[in-house]
Amino acid sequence: MDGPGFTASLVAGGVAGTSVDLILFPLDTIKTRLQSPQGFNKAGGFRGIYAGVPSTAIGSFPNAAAFFLTYEYVKWFLHTDSASCFMPVKHMLAASAGEVVACLIRVPSEVVKQRAQVSASSRTSQVFSNILYEEGIQGLYRGYKSTVLREIPFSLVQFPLWESLKALWSWRQDRVVDSWQSAVCGAFADYLQVSSREWQPSAWEVSSFWVFMTRPAACCYK
Repeated sequence: MDGPGFTASLVAGGVAGTSVDLILFPLDTIKTRLQSPQGFNKAGGFRGIYAGVPSTAIGSFPNAAAFFLTYEYVKWFLHTDSASCFMPVKHMLAASAGEVVACLIRVPSEVVKQRAQVSASSRTSQVFSNILYEEGIQGLYRGYKSTVLREIPFSLVQFPLWESLKALWSWRQDRVVDSWQSAVCGAFADYLQVSSREWQPSAWEVSSFWVFMTRPAACCYK
């Protein structure tokens, strides 16, 4: 990967990830408290919905930057022919590698954030110190494997679909997609990724989905 590509992936990925995490943080707090074993009200209710935001603010940029940097580097490293039907496989491998690397940053940030969210009276720095004192570094990585195993299947759907939609749109208009068009493709791919948690596909649906993803790769860049 050349210098400009490296810088663009690092900065753009980091800024995008930080913006999304900070804007949606209150909703994440409410969700975490609703799922808390102690109950929504005892976990803090609607009070202090920005509890734990320092952890997110610190972790979001390097987390998103690490993911997209790894994602773009692996795509470049594999350098599959754009007309190949294996393009979705390249995107799947790149997304999986990105999740493994990003979770090295994401998991500690999430552990501190979630504990601060259900204990609004504690400062983020205090929560972080307590974890290190009581559990050590291992405490910050509690749930790392399960997080990676949870995220990879969704990335296997989201990123090949995102790349496929961008390629199809680019082919339709005979030029590279604009940033807003890429965002629309990303939003649709993310929606399907979330929906896939409840989706139990048949063999016919899986094969149809694969054909849909490989079609732009096979014809759009000839």
